[in-house]
Amino acid sequence: MSYKFNRLSFLLTMVMIPFAACSESIETDVTNNDVSKTEHEFGSEFYFPLPDDIGEVHSTEEIDFYVQTVVEGLNIPWGMAFLPDGTMLITERDGTLRLVREGSLVTEPIAGVPEVYARGQGGLLDVELHPDYETNGWIYLSYSKTGASGSNTAIMRARYDVDSHSLINQEDVYVGQPFTNARHHFGSRIAFDGNGYLFFSIGDRGSMNTAQDISNSNGNLFRLHDDGSIPEDNPFVGRDGLDEIYAYGLRNIQGMAVHPETGVIWTNLHGPRGGDEVNVHDKPGANYGWPEITYGINYNGTEITPHTEMEGMEQPVMHWTPSIAPSGMDFVNSDKYPGWQGDILNGALAFQLISRIVVDGDQFIHEERFLDGIGRIRDVRQGPDGYIYFSNESNGTINRIIPAE
Repeated sequence: MSYKFNRLSFLLTMVMIPFAACSESIETDVTNNDVSKTEHEFGSEFYFPLPDDIGEVHSTEEIDFYVQTVVEGLNIPWGMAFLPDGTMLITERDGTLRLVREGSLVTEPIAGVPEVYARGQGGLLDVELHPDYETNGWIYLSYSKTGASGSNTAIMRARYDVDSHSLINQEDVYVGQPFTNARHHFGSRIAFDGNGYLFFSIGDRGSMNTAQDISNSNGNLFRLHDDGSIPEDNPFVGRDGLDEIYAYGLRNIQGMAVHPETGVIWTNLHGPRGGDEVNVHDKPGANYGWPEITYGINYNGTEITPHTEMEGMEQPVMHWTPSIAPSGMDFVNSDKYPGWQGDILNGALAFQLISRIVVDGDQFIHEERFLDGIGRIRDVRQGPDGYIYFSNESNGTINRIIPAE
């Protein structure tokens, strides 16, 4: 069903600061690492102008909404981050980092991005801001780092210099080992938990048994300080295994979010044929079982293991069979979506939709799916303006979910 949007009545019910009112961006002082703010600073707000015509209204169990396309012309948008000055960073898997300023995509990509292994599932992946970005200016990127013996996932941090439109002060804070010629299962999402620790993921790189071998980087969730140093209370410090590993037995994490109340990291991951999972990571050193336990099977239909449970291995909060191929995820705590508060929104690549997961604590209650067939959704984020944004690989867009009322 389609409705016409009455802009006057909408403006009487919502106060919107026009995006164009802020035309300047944060500038980083490389000498003292402080970020000077302009007189037009957005603070925590981020706005795109609302359209005159809302188009099709979509109905769900809790709310009605419409989809607004806010950025076009992208090439496989993978991750996105919102800067405090109202600009937006978007990674493209081919290795380009894009900037959206005053509601428009800047034509020239940001320079200074590392060389990436842009093959298969590799490339420039996630982007995340340091929790204290306004003070230190650090931007974190996950990417497929190439070398003489192949590639693996790396985490780099850098600062954005406005004048040169480039990244500066680049440094890798972690490089996964070993390098391999495999073209898939790089992970890799990034998040800072409620205590300021840096979490990120690396997939099993297509060799399933590596996920149970904690002497290598593959198939794990990691926890580091923001500079790449290892927290002394990490679970494998002083024990067998890599000190940087926080949890293992994880096939290929593609979504990561921080619970807005507990500060605990949650993830989703790709199973094989079936067995996609949502997991909560509140137990340091936990083993999530891959490939010893799984709800999935091989792509050719054969059995991987007869076990879906095993002592000493964690069960998912929920799992999808058949696989939806989950991607970016986020919790909703915005008052713009009262029926969704506390829920998880997951993108889906294979099923081309958004999945809303209702949980009570860490218990699965209910799933609702919507926007079926809209395209391969790669990332889902709640923006600082309180709206939900998602990226669509199929048509190269960033979109925003706007409640119809």
